[in-house]
Amino acid sequence: MHGAGIFQTDAQQANTDPFIAFHLDKALVRKYMSPLLIGELAPDQPSFEPSKNKKLVEDFRELRATVEKMGLLQPNHAFFFLYLCHILVLDVAAWLIIWYFGASLVPFLFSAVLLGTVQAQAGWLQHDFGHLSVFSKSRWNHWVHKFVIGHLKGAPASWWNHLHFQHHAKPNCFRKDPDVNMHPLFFALGKTLSVELGVQKKKFMPYNHQHKYFFIIGPPALVPLYFQWYIFYFVVQRKQWVDLAWMMSFYIRFFLTYLPFLGVKGTLGLHLLVRFIESNWFVWVTQMNHIPMHIDYDKNVDWFSTQLQATCNVHQSFFNDWFSGHLNFQIEHHLFPTMPRHNYWKVAPLVKSLCAKHGIEYQCKPLLTAFADIVHSLKDSGELWLDAYLHK
Repeated sequence: MHGAGIFQTDAQQANTDPFIAFHLDKALVRKYMSPLLIGELAPDQPSFEPSKNKKLVEDFRELRATVEKMGLLQPNHAFFFLYLCHILVLDVAAWLIIWYFGASLVPFLFSAVLLGTVQAQAGWLQHDFGHLSVFSKSRWNHWVHKFVIGHLKGAPASWWNHLHFQHHAKPNCFRKDPDVNMHPLFFALGKTLSVELGVQKKKFMPYNHQHKYFFIIGPPALVPLYFQWYIFYFVVQRKQWVDLAWMMSFYIRFFLTYLPFLGVKGTLGLHLLVRFIESNWFVWVTQMNHIPMHIDYDKNVDWFSTQLQATCNVHQSFFNDWFSGHLNFQIEHHLFPTMPRHNYWKVAPLVKSLCAKHGIEYQCKPLLTAFADIVHSLKDSGELWLDAYLHK
C-alpha cells in the first residue's frame, strides 16, 4: 500500500497528493491508517507510476509548499460570518415581505426569489464547511456543516460527503465521478464515451437532441424532481438519523413560518418554486466548469493533470464570485480543496504559471460563454454519438 493510503476511487494508485489535498490533520489520519498497512515496496520496485509526469508532480508539490508558507490555507472567519449573516438576512426578508404585504402574487414571487437565493447561497456556504475550509478543526467544520446543509437547506451532510469527495478525487472520470453518472442513461458525455456508446449501438435517449431536452430534465428538474426524494431515501437506507433530524428541522421551520399566511397549498407551492429556482441556479453553475471539459475513463494521471483536464474557470468579478460561490475559480478549488475561497484569486497566478511551464491549458471564460458551452458540448457529443451509431 502507498504511504498515503487508498481511496475507493483510487484503488491500487498512488494517493499522496489527494491525501494532502483533502485532510487538515494529516498526522491524526495517519494514525488511523497504520493498521491498514499491508506491505512496503521492495527496493528494486519503482516508486513512481509511469502514467504520471514526475517533474509536474514535483513542481506542484513545491507550489503546495509555497501556498502553505503564504498562509493561503488560513481562513478569514469574518468573511464566512458575514456570508452567513447575509443569508440569514435574506431569509428573514423573504418572510417579512409575506408578513407585511400579504400573500398576493407579487409578494409571493418576490419572497420565492429571495428564498431561492437563500438556498443557492447556503449551498455555496455548506460547500465551504464540507471542505473543511473555515475552521482549523475538522470537527468544528462538520458541526456547522450539518447546521447549514441540514437546517438551512434540508439536505443531509452525509449524502453530500459521500458523493462530493468522489467527484473531487476523480473529476469527469466515468464510473468514479458520480457527477457524470447521467451518462449514458440521460446524456452522452464526452467525445470518447459518446463515440463508444454509438459504436456499441446503445440508445437510452435520443442523444442527438440532448442539447434541447437538457433544458427540461436538467436545470429545472434536478433538485425538485430527483434530489428532493432521493435524499430521504439515502438517510433512511443508511440509517443517518442525525442528518434526518437536521433535515426535518428545516421543514418544520419552513412550514411553521409560512403556513399561517399561505395555507397548505400555498406553502407547498412556495417550496416547489423555491426548489425550482435553486435547481436552475445550482445546475448551471456546477456544470459550467465540468461538462464542456474532458470526460473519459480514469487514466491514472497525476493530480494536477487530473484536475486541469476536467475543470475550467470563469472570469472574476464581484457578481461572478457571489453568484457562483467562488466556483468561478474551479481550477484552484480542485487543486486545493481545503483552501478558503476568498484566497483563490491569490493563488490563481501561481497556478497559471505552472500550467504555462508544462504546456497545460488554463481555461478561463466569461460567465455566459461558460453557460453556452454546456449546451454546445452536449450538442457536439450528441452528434458524435449519432455518427458512430449510424456509421461505425
